Amino acid sequence: MLSSLVDDDAQDIEGFLTEAFSTASIRAFEEPMLEAGVPLMRHAASLVACTAERMIAQSGIAFSDSRIAVLAGAGNNGGDGVYAAAALARSGAHVDVIAVGKSLHSGALDQVLHSDATILVLDGDAQIPGCTLPESTEEQLAHMSEAYETLQQADLIIDAMTGIGVQGSLRGIAARIAAALGESGSVPSRPAFPPGAHIAQSHMVLAVDAPSGIGVDDGTLPGPYIPADVTVTFGALKACQVLPPAAYACGQLVLADFDFDTEQETPVAEVMSARKCAQSLRLPQLGDSKYTRRVVGLVTGSGSYPGAGMLSTLAASRGNVGMVRYIGPERVQEHILQSAPEVVFEQGRVQSWVVGSGVPAEENPRAHGTLGDEDAEQIRHIKELLQCYAADAATLGHPREENDDTGVEGTGNTDTPSLPPIVVDAGALPYLPRHVLPSVVITPHAGELARLLQSLGEDVDASGVSDEAVRWATKACRLTGATVLLKGAVTVIVGDDGSAEPRLMTVGRAPAWLSTAGAGDVLAGVLGAMLAQNADTIEKHPELLTDYVAAGAYVHALTAAVASASAQSGWSLPVMADAEDLQAFTDDFDKRGQAVSAGDGPSLGHPITAGDLITAIPEAYALLLSLYDDPVPEEATL
Repeated sequence: MLSSLVDDDAQDIEGFLTEAFSTASIRAFEEPMLEAGVPLMRHAASLVACTAERMIAQSGIAFSDSRIAVLAGAGNNGGDGVYAAAALARSGAHVDVIAVGKSLHSGALDQVLHSDATILVLDGDAQIPGCTLPESTEEQLAHMSEAYETLQQADLIIDAMTGIGVQGSLRGIAARIAAALGESGSVPSRPAFPPGAHIAQSHMVLAVDAPSGIGVDDGTLPGPYIPADVTVTFGALKACQVLPPAAYACGQLVLADFDFDTEQETPVAEVMSARKCAQSLRLPQLGDSKYTRRVVGLVTGSGSYPGAGMLSTLAASRGNVGMVRYIGPERVQEHILQSAPEVVFEQGRVQSWVVGSGVPAEENPRAHGTLGDEDAEQIRHIKELLQCYAADAATLGHPREENDDTGVEGTGNTDTPSLPPIVVDAGALPYLPRHVLPSVVITPHAGELARLLQSLGEDVDASGVSDEAVRWATKACRLTGATVLLKGAVTVIVGDDGSAEPRLMTVGRAPAWLSTAGAGDVLAGVLGAMLAQNADTIEKHPELLTDYVAAGAYVHALTAAVASASAQSGWSLPVMADAEDLQAFTDDFDKRGQAVSAGDGPSLGHPITAGDLITAIPEAYALLLSLYDDPVPEEATL
């Protein structure tokens, strides 16, 4: 059997399922197909109708008893929805079309007028033949009241108001509908269930191409929007479907294959997958020694936070490297020795550094208002080490000086010695030089990134960073030169790949259970190990650093899924669909839903601690390495 890791077809499919494009690129993909007469709207509508039928079936409601409300806008997105409404009405559902704009697609309108579906027009200035228009303020209010009642009674709401056709926040009637039905500017306020688990409830929402009200190109939630349980999108993923916080509003993605030619366009974002991550793991070789399997150095932990030093070190030691060196307080060393006696407590050559986890800030020490000697020594060592990575430093390409006690000795390639990648976490972030090399990887959460940006003159707080994650992560990358990993349910990684624009990747594999104390310390160690084992490749191809950082984040996320036995994640691969083979799509969609139903397999899982993550790291690696044998990975597992 052919491993999926070396299967060209598998690579093409994965690219289709993980690469997201801008609205302008999507329009460019559509244009030649529309000119050739390909009926994209009919294909889209048939897939929307099929998905609606499957959602109704999974909810346990008899289709003939189901009530479906279609919110239809004036554009092509509304046309998709209205064509689907006509098909669903002909199949026996009770369908109400609520027109929120001034018109409806003419061809779709003709179809729905010749079905049993009803049409309710909300805009008094609309021009929709064959429909009753509200002619006074009182009639407009009555129509709006009827619309709200219809939506409340619906088993399924199909959101076809705007799709990708609107930039910025919703306005007018569409904004009023979204405000009444959904959320406004914040992440959906609902439990983090596995994908598909929600399709057993009434008042389900199916979005056409994209939920109305989300930032299609920037991934924001700029105002009122309608969170979807399922989003059917066409031809290629849109940026909003992979970028936080908008991605959280999309629910389970269904991606229709329209045979778009995407080779000439660069994706705006890529999602790290199990396959890409597995390809990033260094495999053992017959001639290996502990040094050729690479070495991680850590300056983490403190008298105030000894656990962080232990967690980061244990994570690195289990992360597919040959050796770990730890520099830190004796108290932390003693704890590490009890669990990992193989850790070395002396300086020497390393292929990556991890610094800052559990190191207190100088201006806010816990111990009696002053730093202890060992904590002060940690900070001094971190400061000296980071100064080597200042973009104007003269150390790049030079071996360690005899009087330099930072422990920087390059990657181990004696022909062209250079600084190894360094992971800068938590307490080390305040000591970051103004401009650093791209081999510096910073790993802040929203609050830490806000403080860093404030120190650089930006006016933003933690909430602002969360609301515009991609904007601020990109800003930090450009201001500092560092590769930025912004933690979240969907983690954002922004780095320099040598092109004019930063490289943007995301990782959404982790369950919400990962939000636990010490998880960031484990992430730092896992990242250090990933960068060390790939140090030679990174030195030759520095543009791949972003990929390896994303791979490390994926290992961490998968570890949390293993430890919690959870099928929930911040983002999951789309269900692929072909409008000309709806039976195959139906089978795949139903399988995805059944995989998380009660008693049939992993579902919500259970709480975990950072210690559980440490224990699960080898199993996560084993799952990824199994892809060298398995032709088709199990989605619920990987």
